[in-house]
Amino acid sequence: MLSINSFPEIEIGEQTEGVVKKAAEKTLSVENSEDCAVSILLTDDSEIHRLNKLYRNVDRPTDVLAFAMREGEDGELNSEILGDVVISLTTAERQADEYEHSLEEELSLLVSHGILHLLGYDHEEKDDMLIMQQKQNEVLHSLGYDLGESDGTGRISCAE
Repeated sequence: MLSINSFPEIEIGEQTEGVVKKAAEKTLSVENSEDCAVSILLTDDSEIHRLNKLYRNVDRPTDVLAFAMREGEDGELNSEILGDVVISLTTAERQADEYEHSLEEELSLLVSHGILHLLGYDHEEKDDMLIMQQKQNEVLHSLGYDLGESDGTGRISCAE
């Protein structure tokens, strides 16, 4: 099950919603997790900044946050619920311009990245980062996007 919402009163069109849905479904499919529930919130820099400060004690906006439900003491209670992904459309637009690709490609990258975090992937260590990049690239390539990661050292998006 996939839920896509926006806040505050951000208008997301059918095209944007379709891109997000397709990227989420593809990521879940690549990971054989199609039966899992994910909620995706599209927001602005102000709201993601607030969430980043509240939950990570990082006082700045970021592009994507992932809140996994499979972690902690009760992580096994409802294993089909992966968790929530929050994406700043403001940052996504800025990064699409910066990296010279479309907003659709950037949103697909951020959705994939966030869901991979929910599935337990991380990039704190170099080996883990390479594995996560490979998975992210696999999803993006299967969606028809080539963001220049052919050498396997593609960009890892995140709140660093």
